[in-house]
Amino acid sequence: MSRVLITGCSSGFGRATAVELKKRGFEVVATARRPQTLEDLDVDARLALDVTDDASVAAAVSAAGPVDVLVNNAGIGVSGPVEKVPLAEVRRLFETNFFGALRMMQAVLPQMRDRGSGTIVNVSSVSGKVAAPLSGFYAGTKFALEAVSEAMYYEMGHFGIRTVIIEPGYFQTNISESGVRYGVDGPPYLELAEATEKMTAALGRAVAPGPEVVALAIADAIESPDARLRIPVGTDAEMVLGARSAMDDATFESTMRQVFDLDW
Repeated sequence: MSRVLITGCSSGFGRATAVELKKRGFEVVATARRPQTLEDLDVDARLALDVTDDASVAAAVSAAGPVDVLVNNAGIGVSGPVEKVPLAEVRRLFETNFFGALRMMQAVLPQMRDRGSGTIVNVSSVSGKVAAPLSGFYAGTKFALEAVSEAMYYEMGHFGIRTVIIEPGYFQTNISESGVRYGVDGPPYLELAEATEKMTAALGRAVAPGPEVVALAIADAIESPDARLRIPVGTDAEMVLGARSAMDDATFESTMRQVFDLDW
């Protein structure tokens, strides 16, 4: 029976993935910064884990035992124009979304390589391929995660370790509500913020599905030995990423402006 360690299980994709994988018969190790948020989860182990702390990562991986699958899901949101977001907040964002995932990978890859098997699932975003206005720094963390994941796909495949990147579009999770916003509560960026809200509404944000859809995609990818490197999840992700891959920069920009009636 495969043992799966999932980061960020207090809510959203992480919690839904823990539930789905447990249903499918996996041994699930659920983790969160506040382990009390995991008390109602039916899993095999619940561990405290702060992915921004080296000692916490080492302790959790040691307590988890052999890890066959790592799901890097823990993440936070910070948005705002490049001009306005404090650098301390940018560092905090990268420390969780990028360096946190990297800490976890470096902690489990040696044991996977020694065994000659394992799977790393990194939860990225449509923002890992397309940077929307006011989300440049969040997108930067996901671009970086995608770059490292792609390199690792080739590096670790030689040792029998699979790498999968999950690229969700917009889903109903806590990250959008709990994310911090800067510089959009008045001029000069309020108009752009309003235009961006209009764009996300056009993508179906108001009727976005719950995180269970992403959990299904993660579980299917873990179970499928033929899962491809990148897996977009959601009709909006499939549309935007499909257009991005098929068009040059100028054509993509023109198309998105037309689709979303952007005049900024």
